Amino acid sequence: MLKKRIAAMMLMVGSVLAAPGIGHAQEQMAPQAPAAQAPAMPQELSAPAGQQPVAATPTDIMPADAPSTPNDGRPVAQQAPSALELPHNLSPWGMFMGADIVVKAVMIGLAFASLVTWTVWLAKSLELAAARHKARRALHVISKARTLADAGRALEARHDTGAALVHAARQEVELTQAALDHAGGDGLKERVGSRLSRIEAMAGRRMSRGTGVLATIGSTAPFVGLFGTVWGIMNSFIGISEAQTTNLAVVAPGIAEALLATALGLVAAIPAVVIYNVFARAITGYRQLLADASAGVERLVSRDLDFRSVRPRAVAAE
Repeated sequence: MLKKRIAAMMLMVGSVLAAPGIGHAQEQMAPQAPAAQAPAMPQELSAPAGQQPVAATPTDIMPADAPSTPNDGRPVAQQAPSALELPHNLSPWGMFMGADIVVKAVMIGLAFASLVTWTVWLAKSLELAAARHKARRALHVISKARTLADAGRALEARHDTGAALVHAARQEVELTQAALDHAGGDGLKERVGSRLSRIEAMAGRRMSRGTGVLATIGSTAPFVGLFGTVWGIMNSFIGISEAQTTNLAVVAPGIAEALLATALGLVAAIPAVVIYNVFARAITGYRQLLADASAGVERLVSRDLDFRSVRPRAVAAE
């Protein structure tokens, strides 16, 4: 009996002493949860036997379809593709060189029209100034003359319109000289007035020559420039559809080139209209000077006829 108790006590002590070892063994045998680890980038690639392993490069590691980094270091989204590169020279000459062939033709035509306008202005201004000066001198001589013969002698060496009026009247008087004593002077006055009016009209037409071009340029140049603008804007929208972008950098150069055609149309039209109006008033004043000279010549003819009718009566009275 005593042996059984001693054996039971020894069994209990052994179980107590063995308990910590058993717990430690359980802790060692317990499965541990795998820790989340980021996939490490392989540093070396496998190499055949007998060779040193080769270090892996980013190109070997990156997939084939990965986007490449630009050489200048900027993101791809910030770099404009070469297909969208447009001329950035927005000076008048740069816009002209970058314009469409039709817009270029319109610009060249408008520039030529502007050149014609200023050429006509220069030539006609000199011609009109000289003609007005000669008409004033002839009018002064006609106003101071007492007879048609005196005016003819004073203007004999001249070949302007005022001298032509006096010469035409003298020629008509000479042609009618034989019939004056029988037919009277009314027919002579009508014939002289007819010849003088034709000379005035011819001088007015000659002075108005070239001003019709100014009227044509002034009325058509804005519409020609508008045609170039419409054509250029149409090409700009076609370029937008082809580039599939609404970026202002794509649209602005074409629209600027198109608007340059309208600007040139106005540059050609506005001076042409102004110069035409100035010439119209100046030619009207010139015709008025010729009308005054013609009226002076008619007065001289009428005076000569009156003195011609008085002389026979004075001779008969004597």
